Amino acid sequence: MLNNKIDLLLTNLESKKLLFQKKYTVLFLFCFSVLLINCKNKEHNNNVIEQLKNEVQIENKSLKYITKKFIPTAIGNKFEEPPQISNLTVGDVNQDDLLDVVVCDIKNNTISIISQNPKDTFTEKIVADSIKAPAHVQIFDFDSDGDKDLIVALLGMLFPNNDRIGSIIVLENDGRNNFYKRVVIENISRVADVRAGDIDGDGDIDLVTAQFGYDDGETSWIENLGNWTFKNHSLQNLSGPINVELIDIDFDNDLDIISLVTQEWEKIYCFENDGKGNFKPKQLWGASNEDYGSSGISITDINKDGKPDILYTNGDAFDYLPPLPRPWHGVQWLENLGGIKFKHHHITNFPGAFSARATDVDKDNDEDIFVVSGFNYWDKPTAESIILLENDGNNTFNKHTIAKSPTHLITLELADFNKDGHMDMVTGGVYIYPPYDKLERVTLWMNAGN
Repeated sequence: MLNNKIDLLLTNLESKKLLFQKKYTVLFLFCFSVLLINCKNKEHNNNVIEQLKNEVQIENKSLKYITKKFIPTAIGNKFEEPPQISNLTVGDVNQDDLLDVVVCDIKNNTISIISQNPKDTFTEKIVADSIKAPAHVQIFDFDSDGDKDLIVALLGMLFPNNDRIGSIIVLENDGRNNFYKRVVIENISRVADVRAGDIDGDGDIDLVTAQFGYDDGETSWIENLGNWTFKNHSLQNLSGPINVELIDIDFDNDLDIISLVTQEWEKIYCFENDGKGNFKPKQLWGASNEDYGSSGISITDINKDGKPDILYTNGDAFDYLPPLPRPWHGVQWLENLGGIKFKHHHITNFPGAFSARATDVDKDNDEDIFVVSGFNYWDKPTAESIILLENDGNNTFNKHTIAKSPTHLITLELADFNKDGHMDMVTGGVYIYPPYDKLERVTLWMNAGN
């Protein structure tokens, strides 16, 4: 029966749509096989982190401040089958002055919090279950009552389709770190991302969404009308939005929207806000390659000129069978020139580049970049899963290997967990295709300092 279903799905996929199903098509198909795979390497997997402690190091000694090692530690719940962590974020959710990790587990359909209790001892608690394919979570005091809520984007299911199965929920904190589900909006296109902010300047918190969909997708903002009622405002009807960011890009004291649209479009847009929730769209950059593999954006000031830039990765390979990297995968920088004009810089090639974050890790007053790979040639011992791009001060970047395992990493965040002045990392893995010999669910990488 299972084989028949897989055959039917493969038969019905048209060749062109197979090319443009930029997210989750292959993921859905492999979910069947993953469920059948007994992770026979469990004993080996339990030893992966110990192995990493001996092998993970920065290979180039030119770094001035960061040291030779990041020390990896598996945190959170154990796993029996290859995990699928679609997103994680870091913040002090319970306001105990210690950093927590909030986890989207798309395999188990849960949202959980990995907390320190006591300090440096991490315990994971599920705060929402039976939610359908969580893709992104943001920590935000949505109802302005002084505690931290969780805003979650739900795909509804992994397989791309045009059914309106997406939704957005808020896990409302009661002030005692008990979370209750509030549905903001449902029966919309599959939601890949959501961000919160006061978009129309009326004092309450609105949302902006990336509704990936399939053939039909949408970028929209959701107006907060009060008393947990909301209104959706469509901004663009293109399939494939995967990331959105809220930032005052033009310094006029309102929140503008930056959107990354994948599928066959492979473009980055700005929606300029007039301060009242009326938007003017503008394309900032677009790839000529329809198979570019856009995978994520983040906002940071790379050249420290006071203007927010866009850090951009293109390393998606979900639409390939098997999902292998392409020669053009890498890390890009869109430099903000002012006046909502951006200049594209190619920083480096990196197979499967999926998520990137910037920080001044070596304390030399420029922005360095950490990048994780979701799709590399994992059967090769040289395949890197985490790299550091060290800024030489002139915005030229030197690449350093941080780790070669765990593999299949798609989500990365930076934070100083132990408050020693050194930036640490936390990563999550999605394992949908072999090899399954270097697995980990959530890993904390402590910067050893010097």
